[in-house]
Amino acid sequence: MNRQIPNDIGDYPFDLVVIGAGINGSGIARDAAMRGLKVLLLDKGDISDGTTQWSTRLIHGGLRYLEHYEVHLVRESLAEREKLLHIAPHLVKPLRFVVPIYERSKRGPGLIRLGMIGYDTLSFDKSVPNHKMLSREEALERYPGLNPEGLLGAATYYDGQVEYAERIAVENAVSAREHGATVITHAEVKRLLFDAPANGGLPRAAGVEFEDGLNGGVYKAFAPVTVNVAGPWVDRVLAGSGTFGMDPQESKEDEGKMIGGTKGSHLIVDPFPGAPQDALYVEARRDGRPYFIVPWNGRYLIGTTDFRYRDDLDHVSANDEEMDYLIDETNAVVPTANLTRENVLFTYSGVRPLPFKPEGSESSITRSHVVYDHATGRSAAGGRLTVEGAGPKADGLVSIVGGKLTTYRNLARQTVDVAYKKLGRSAPACVTDKVPLPGGAVDDFENFSAEFKATSGLTDELSERLLRLYGVRAPEVLDEAGDDPSLRVSLAPDPAVETGLMGCEVLYAFRREMAETLADALLRRTMVGLGPNVALDVDEAAAKVAVEHLGWTEDRAREEVENYRRYIERYRPKRFREREPA
Repeated sequence: MNRQIPNDIGDYPFDLVVIGAGINGSGIARDAAMRGLKVLLLDKGDISDGTTQWSTRLIHGGLRYLEHYEVHLVRESLAEREKLLHIAPHLVKPLRFVVPIYERSKRGPGLIRLGMIGYDTLSFDKSVPNHKMLSREEALERYPGLNPEGLLGAATYYDGQVEYAERIAVENAVSAREHGATVITHAEVKRLLFDAPANGGLPRAAGVEFEDGLNGGVYKAFAPVTVNVAGPWVDRVLAGSGTFGMDPQESKEDEGKMIGGTKGSHLIVDPFPGAPQDALYVEARRDGRPYFIVPWNGRYLIGTTDFRYRDDLDHVSANDEEMDYLIDETNAVVPTANLTRENVLFTYSGVRPLPFKPEGSESSITRSHVVYDHATGRSAAGGRLTVEGAGPKADGLVSIVGGKLTTYRNLARQTVDVAYKKLGRSAPACVTDKVPLPGGAVDDFENFSAEFKATSGLTDELSERLLRLYGVRAPEVLDEAGDDPSLRVSLAPDPAVETGLMGCEVLYAFRREMAETLADALLRRTMVGLGPNVALDVDEAAAKVAVEHLGWTEDRAREEVENYRRYIERYRPKRFREREPA
């Protein structure tokens, strides 16, 4: 394997252990490292391979949160959206949405207009246009695929999209490492460590015990502050503290639970008749729940569902009922689509790490977050969300509950401020709102892009692909090819299904971006695993590059391909569904 965990890691003077390398954990690690803390970031899988990679890939204010009077969350999200548009211009782009308004809609034109005015008001510092209301005739002229039956009009507004949410997390982790953090993936925390209470006080977090999932071996690492930001697995990590209960995956007991996750599923389809050029934000006929039909990665992303989930967190997959729900609702709003399961290229599903709420509608569960202090039993960073009496009582232990992709940076800022307070040190100012992510570190990204396309020697398509993924680090990716021209051409065997993946990207993923497995490289670095063939057309070719240039054995290459194909079964790709039992 590529990395070796130092045998003396237990002697390292870490200030902070961060458990979970999703967008929130990676963001915390980056912020903490940039402010001077000695950070250890651990994940039982890969960077962003949990909730982050299962998101709807939107950087948005949460228009519907206004219905639940979460004005503070909408304002926070809109402010963060603007920051992300500037610090990650290669990954986060403005996207126009249209909200069709029907006679059957729970939200009529007046309510929609009011919500849009509120949205514009709360995003007073935005760089995107204000909303527009469209008459029925204007809506059908601009979006002729919409179902005209009962259509009253529509509203358009702007939010943001991050096609590759995984790469935002990866770039945060890369930046954290470049600022001195130690990042170890495929390393599962098995036990939280505590110092005994002194003078009748609380136990104090002392670090973690973790297992190397690649090479074997169990290690301990010590730090006075531990942040549990394991997303849906927060309760599982806390179960390892030895202070309460069974693993929540093995028990249906609700006592002490912090996370009450809901499942969200998405479908990916090719462009279809009547498909809108902008994103559709639609109210489902069946249950009134909002969902999206979004142009994405050259195709369309449809989702998401929202159901309470108590099953296996490590293998979440869309079921037939969810597929049919999203297909039927899409056909209702765009009748010419005529989608069937046969049109679904692949699906993906994940669990939102929302606060535990056993009753009530799923959509009413807040998407805000809490930085939970296990010493006090309440939020350590202000805010309105509380989680009462959950988890072990211990000082120096913090758990993150809830949160949104859009607000990760502010959540990280709050958490690092809390860590400094726990350390008894004065916190330097957070600068992650000003310092771009690695791929966005340029004053004028458009000019950089034009120059790269003119000088790279690649086709416009391949140049554009590198810019969308790696931003200003695209030339570094090409540098991995050295003098070998075979590493600068597509690995796809059929030009008709061009994925664009080049051998130099595979090398960059392993050498520069901490990929450890083929799945890491294909799904969360080069992003070809999200193409129409879920990288089944290039997985063997990518493994061959690793054999020729990274020292993999043929046996390892075969094993990596097998493991990758086993992993993506959860995506239910079209090729695999054809062999599913009827």
